[in-house]
This record gives sequence, C-alpha cells and structure tokens, in this order.
Amino acid sequence: MSEHTDTREPERYDVVVVGGGAAGLSAALILGRSRRRTLVVDAGEPRNAPAAHMQGYLSRDGMSPAEFLETGRREIAAYGVEWTAGRVTEAVRDGETEGFTVTVDDGRRVRARRLVVTTGLVDELPAIDGVAERWGREVLHCPYCHGWEVRDRAFGVLAHPVFGAHQALIVSHWSPDVTLFLHTAGPLSEEQSGQVAAAGIEVVAGEVAGLAVEDDRFVGVRMADGRVVERDVLFVGTRMTPRDGLLTALGAETRETPLGAFVAVDETGRTSVPGVWAAGNAIGAQEQVINAASGGYRAGVAINMELIMEDLDRKVAARAEAAGHRG
Repeated sequence: MSEHTDTREPERYDVVVVGGGAAGLSAALILGRSRRRTLVVDAGEPRNAPAAHMQGYLSRDGMSPAEFLETGRREIAAYGVEWTAGRVTEAVRDGETEGFTVTVDDGRRVRARRLVVTTGLVDELPAIDGVAERWGREVLHCPYCHGWEVRDRAFGVLAHPVFGAHQALIVSHWSPDVTLFLHTAGPLSEEQSGQVAAAGIEVVAGEVAGLAVEDDRFVGVRMADGRVVERDVLFVGTRMTPRDGLLTALGAETRETPLGAFVAVDETGRTSVPGVWAAGNAIGAQEQVINAASGGYRAGVAINMELIMEDLDRKVAARAEAAGHRG
C-alpha cells in the first residue's frame, strides 16, 4: 500500500461540486443556503483567467474574473460550504449507498450523495505564432464579451475552418473596418461571399504566418508572403474541448453540436447518470459567465428538492415498517 493512501473513513457530504467557477460557486451557494453539507473542489483553471475584465454580467460588469471568484468563495463560506484546491481524479458510484466516492489528487477521499460537475472547457487556439501570447489582450473570440471595449477599431478576423466568415459578419456590427483572413479555411460559399460584400468586409487570401507586435502591442497580421496587414485586434475562433472526463467515465451520455460533443443534460442540469448534474461550459460552448451561474443555481435547487423527497420517502418507509411491527 502506498504511504500516501488515505486510510481514514471518508468524510460524508450531501453534495460535492467539482469545479469552482461561476457555475460551481452558484450551485454551492444555493446548496449552502439550503443547509446542505457541501464541498467544492477547484483545480484553479478558469477559462476566462487571461481576461482583465468580465463583461455582460448585470451588477458585475467590468469586474475582474479573479475578484468575481474571490467574492463567490467568501459568499459560500458564509453558509458553511467548504472549498478546497485540488483536482478530482475519480468519482465512483457507491452501490451500497447509491452515492459516490470522490478521490482528490492529494489522496483525500470523500463521499457524496450527489455530484455537480462544472469543470468547464479548454480553448484550443490556432497554431499561429503570437496568438497564444496575445490571447485575452488583443486576440479575442467573443464580441459580446469584448466588442464594446474595442468598438470602431480596425478588426481582423481569422476565418473559421467550419463556419467560414460567420464571426466576421457578426463583429462587423461593432466596427465598420473589418478584414477577414481566409488563412487555411478555403474559399467562402456563395452565400457568405454575398454577405461579406454587403457588410463591406475586406477579404485577404493566403496563410497567416503570425502576429506583428511592436513594444508589446499587437499592430497587425503577418502573412506568409511577408506582408503585414495593420489591425488593432484579431478575433479568432477556438476549438472548444469540454473537460468532461469525469462525466464520461461515469457513463454520461453526450450530444452532438456544431461545436462538438457535449454532455447532455435536462433543463436543471441533470445528466443521464442518476445523482449527477453538470453546468457551465462543461455542457456547452455558449455558456457565458452569467449563463453558467444560472445553470448552477438551477442544479442546486433541483438537487436540494430531490434530497428532500428522498429523505421523506425513507421516513415514510420507516414509519410504515414500524407500524407493521406494532401490528
């Protein structure tokens, strides 16, 4: 047996929340207020960490992601919710109790009646020199997150290999000066060509070699032929890969979307695995911070209601059994 193996009896919780972003903290807040013993295990890898500010969240517009998470952790602590840094490496259904044994990467094991998985996704960036270094600064992906802050500036857009000019057409609402770089996406469809022309978007053919940067400032897109097309910001589409390994290992069903396969859930975040909920970017690419928080709230309410009824069913069964013995 390894000297690091935890041989202590696992602590018991009503709910373990895997992931401490907006969805996980929101679920934990509701569960704490519902008097549920709850543990949040957070690996500390928020998707929006590179961004300086968070936009579009009513009453929190402009707050930094780090401040948002710190505030959320303080709020859940006020209701007795425990938070720990770590990564859940395994969750196994406990057949005897119909709950789960959860293992953290430090060797700690805990038991939970229900699980909420809010592990988010990973943005896989185009393999273009400079993109990763400028990500969250002048290299952007979402006009609803960043469009207002860069409005009317010179936009570049890297054509998406599947959706072509779609992103360029959208961001043209925020600036009249948009250049679409086809890169390796190939020619546009007839429909998109007409839309691009109508929107006044310039199209640049040829591969992009990298980003031109001067004095730690993005100044343009460097083409493979040596040209530099001056731009102020660059919008790129990413390949979004959900961190759903824990869910799929438990047998959660997935659904195909235009952006790949994501775990299927109902309107409360319930997965196909009994006792397991999911929320946030783990279940969809379009879950912005405010949507993720809403999803966590719904999951917390649904779990509390299910636990209430489960406990009542057991009490009813116990009363009936006791009455039978007396009879």
